Amino acid sequence: MIGHQGNDFQISTAFWRHLNDLAREFDAPDRFVCIPGYEWSANTAVGGDRNVHYRYEGENIYRSSHAQVVDGDDEPSDAHTAQALFAKLRGKDCVVMAHVGGRYADIKLAHDPMETAVEVHSAWGTFEWLVRDAFEANYRVGIVANSDGHKGRPGACYPGASFFGSMGGLTCFLAERLDRDAIFAAMRRRRHYATTGNRAFLSVSVSTTSDAELFAADPGAGETPSSPARQLIMGDIARVRDGEVTLTVEVVGSAAIERLDLWDGLEHLETIRPYGEAELGARIRLIWEGAEYRGRARTTTWDGSLSIDGNAIVRAAVINNWNLERGIVSQGPDRLGWKAVTTGNYGGLDLWLEKAGRGAPSLLHRARCR
Repeated sequence: MIGHQGNDFQISTAFWRHLNDLAREFDAPDRFVCIPGYEWSANTAVGGDRNVHYRYEGENIYRSSHAQVVDGDDEPSDAHTAQALFAKLRGKDCVVMAHVGGRYADIKLAHDPMETAVEVHSAWGTFEWLVRDAFEANYRVGIVANSDGHKGRPGACYPGASFFGSMGGLTCFLAERLDRDAIFAAMRRRRHYATTGNRAFLSVSVSTTSDAELFAADPGAGETPSSPARQLIMGDIARVRDGEVTLTVEVVGSAAIERLDLWDGLEHLETIRPYGEAELGARIRLIWEGAEYRGRARTTTWDGSLSIDGNAIVRAAVINNWNLERGIVSQGPDRLGWKAVTTGNYGGLDLWLEKAGRGAPSLLHRARCR
């Protein structure tokens, strides 16, 4: 599934029609789903970026501004704030997602039930803080990840030597079919999850001993239970009578699983590691992660070096290094130098040592700059 999300202030009326024509042309049910839409690209102070996905072609584009659009005939239809955008979209067959690009979404300033998801990863980096914002405001949201690498390679977006510090993300939709109706149903039920681009199978379900009241939508909106159920899956909203339920999680990764973190909203419940300390052998992993701040220039530089006494480095490799000009820049038997950046995501360094449990690495230098 793909959706073109151009900046609204660069989309002329003629180009908007052309984008809708292309979405109609390339949409092929059961093979390739193409969804019309655009990025509402306002500054964070008035709401920040939002992705608007329409179910059908031919809908209006409500821009945040006409900053780079010469034709101003439809300028009166602009939505200059997120609240105004939601008001104009009310009643439309669409789904909105909170987006983090150059201008991050402020969902505490403005939010609407049509905004079903928040973006946690793209080529811009990782933004798990947006989920925290949603939970702190008691919003019910799903989680998505996108490419947004500006290189025309959706789904395979590597930054290379560029300002972006991460590989683009992907969203897995739990849909009954590969067509627009099924994808929109999955978006509205929040039956989807995000990955950082590495495909993983994730199944999350809850089983109950007595019938739970399953809602088709948010019960706060006046929705009545649609049917009783004892098996709930990702995205389901239900009222459960049982004092306890059984949570079942299945994860199949494309590589070995390092750990699983279980959260209940903002509360971290448990970290599960599928290995013991003895299985690590003579291997050490050094991790760096984070961003300078939420906005555009969030890149954090982690250039550094280390030395090790009482042992020797047999092999070294960087992880999550997506920029061609960065990585290990020098290496000897007892020392190592590297260049690295993060933009909210994490990277790191694996060291295979000559002997297990011997010596200790010393960090000699770490450069941190904006």
